[in-house]
Amino acid sequence: MIFSPPLVPARLLRRYKRFLFDAILEDGREITGFCPNTGSMRGLTAPGSRIWLSRHDVTSRKYAHALELVEADGTVVGVNTALPNRLAEEAILSGLVPQLAGFSSLKREQRYGRNSRIDILLEDESKGSVHVEVKNVHFIREPGLAEFPDSVTTRGAKHLDEMGDLVDAGKRAAMLFIIQRSDCDQLRICADLDPGYGRAFARAIARGVEAYAVRCRIDPGKIEPERLIRIDEDGLRAL
Repeated sequence: MIFSPPLVPARLLRRYKRFLFDAILEDGREITGFCPNTGSMRGLTAPGSRIWLSRHDVTSRKYAHALELVEADGTVVGVNTALPNRLAEEAILSGLVPQLAGFSSLKREQRYGRNSRIDILLEDESKGSVHVEVKNVHFIREPGLAEFPDSVTTRGAKHLDEMGDLVDAGKRAAMLFIIQRSDCDQLRICADLDPGYGRAFARAIARGVEAYAVRCRIDPGKIEPERLIRIDEDGLRAL
């Protein structure tokens, strides 16, 4: 996807209250904007970081600017958690994930499990169906290694158990991790920060839930799915 209109460069002053940030624009003006990411954003909120903002000139919005990209660890990182579902659709429809390619129907936000919604439901008369849960990833502690989650997510663990239930019922279910940065070659489940999610992921894989990770290519002009990368499951075997 191409950012249109072009993003506005700025410098981050601080991020606070989860959904707000202060920044200084190139002309020296200080602004407050909306942060479309309620997660911890570990490693991505250093004051003085280069950032890029979308601008929304509509009266219904309290803040004209929204945080889209942050420069960290020498690369540009996408932080908008509303984008991964769109990027997942691009990756699937382009055939980037062969195991999820060739379905005739793609539906969004379908109900399943215990009052849950699946991000993407793929259906085809000959191929059957796949329930696809999309997760946003932008956390890195070691060079080349993306990690998920970066904080405790009981909701995420619940979804994994429900996806295992789908597999037990004879259906396909798949996790699709969308990594909004290009400086990684593999993904690791971060069981030390969230042991509950680590155990739930290990259970889901053992029950037959599929898992794929797609790395994105990002610059201030666009963000696009680039290629599949390996998911490191070695650390889950002892959970």
